[in-house]
Amino acid sequence: MPTKNKGGTSKAKESEAKQQAPVQEPRTIREFEWQRYWSTNPVHKLVEEQGLGSLSAADKRTYLNLELVRTPGQVDQLSKKGQRDLWKQLSEANVPLRSAPRPRDNQWGHDKNGRDIGDYSLEEYAAYEQKKARLSELRLESSFFKRDRQRALQKSKNATTGKTYTLAQDDIATEKERRREMANLRNELYGAKEDSEAYANDPEWDDVVPIPQDEPEGALSVIAYTEHYAEAMGYLRAVMAVKEYSPRCLRLTEHIIDLNPAHYTVWLYRLEIVKALNIPIPDELEWLNDVSLEHLKNYQIWHHRQQLIDMHYPTIQSDADAVAALASDEHSFLTRMLSKDTKNYHVWSYRQYMVRRLGLWDSDTEMGNVDMMINQDVRNNSAWAHRFFLVFSNTAYSTPDSHGTEHDPRVPAQVIDREISYTREMIKAAPQNQSPWNYFRGVLVKGGRPLQTVREFAETFVSNLGEGEGSESVRSSHALDLLADIYKEAGETEKADLCLRRLGEKWDRIREGYWEYRRQMLET
Repeated sequence: MPTKNKGGTSKAKESEAKQQAPVQEPRTIREFEWQRYWSTNPVHKLVEEQGLGSLSAADKRTYLNLELVRTPGQVDQLSKKGQRDLWKQLSEANVPLRSAPRPRDNQWGHDKNGRDIGDYSLEEYAAYEQKKARLSELRLESSFFKRDRQRALQKSKNATTGKTYTLAQDDIATEKERRREMANLRNELYGAKEDSEAYANDPEWDDVVPIPQDEPEGALSVIAYTEHYAEAMGYLRAVMAVKEYSPRCLRLTEHIIDLNPAHYTVWLYRLEIVKALNIPIPDELEWLNDVSLEHLKNYQIWHHRQQLIDMHYPTIQSDADAVAALASDEHSFLTRMLSKDTKNYHVWSYRQYMVRRLGLWDSDTEMGNVDMMINQDVRNNSAWAHRFFLVFSNTAYSTPDSHGTEHDPRVPAQVIDREISYTREMIKAAPQNQSPWNYFRGVLVKGGRPLQTVREFAETFVSNLGEGEGSESVRSSHALDLLADIYKEAGETEKADLCLRRLGEKWDRIREGYWEYRRQMLET
């Protein structure tokens, strides 16, 4: 007769012996943890699914003994014999003595997108845990860097080697990459909106406490700075407060200028840094070229450039070749700028400064370039204005500080004749273009020439004035305007009035009120 099992027959074992149901592969980490838990608690699974009354006597005894074993300190209260019987019964029942932790519904939490992490696939969860492990590793490495940096700042010595602790630039660069990776991981894991390029994540700026913008309480209008810009400005205020002039501060100004090129305080601070670090002016100009091409309409850029030239020119003034090279470089750059916007006021203003500073009044390149631009667009008022500046502010013959609308007796007659001839040709090319007509008047004033000297030329653009719509011809309303002044100067008031009347009636109706005002002025 076979030996009787004193532990009784296990209902769980009998069921398992009858039919072993295939275990389905877990699809999520939650299913995996539950399978692992039930695999260490088969009797408990029966209790939860069917109730304690469904167990056989042997399974009930196993269940109770497991509860006893898994409750700290309970087994020690049994007698020696009781302990032996307990362990014998559990051994015969052949069940796991240790239980995997029972999963909790909320034990995994949710990811940055609100998804329950328990619903992750095993592969997704493994990748998630790997990122968490990597973040912990990086945090530990970063703590070592901070410790070493503090030792270096305090100039502590290594107790073993006796050497003073130092921090190499490679260490700082490595820490910067480490913090960038940490920021990215925090964003991927927790959705932390953290800029990996923020100064707070840059070890080079760890020693700086940023000064935030001081906004008055209850301000009616608070400027909505971006977080990126506000942070950069906080660090700028901090380094400006202690008058730090260093390479990192130079890079900080470059960053802020890229965000807001109109911030004049940053430009002033940058110039002080350039001076303090003795940065070569050509290098700063080269950087400035790229900034200027990106931000075409910005005054601060050109003021900074002018200050740089003011610093640089005295150092090369005695070297004609160096001055010529600078003039050539500046001319090439200004040509690039004007190719993008031929009427950029800031560029033309700086160009006048360059002519004065480097003495380019008689530069063939300068005048040739202006002629080219006028030929390309005869209506370019800026080019005409620059030509007038070159011709009538030339220090070789003009009166210093002579106003643009007053006679300058020092200007040679041949210069006046040349400009009159040049302007006539430009007028013939585009009679209705106001630019050369304005220039024409300016030349006559500078040369002290009466308007009568160009009467015959102006009359070539007007015929049969006031003789009927069919026969009247006016090729230029600006010629008609000039003729009104010519006739007034000659005392021919009726002709002047006719010119102004026809301008208001037909040839320039949009300014009818102005022409009527001019007619009234003839009577005074």
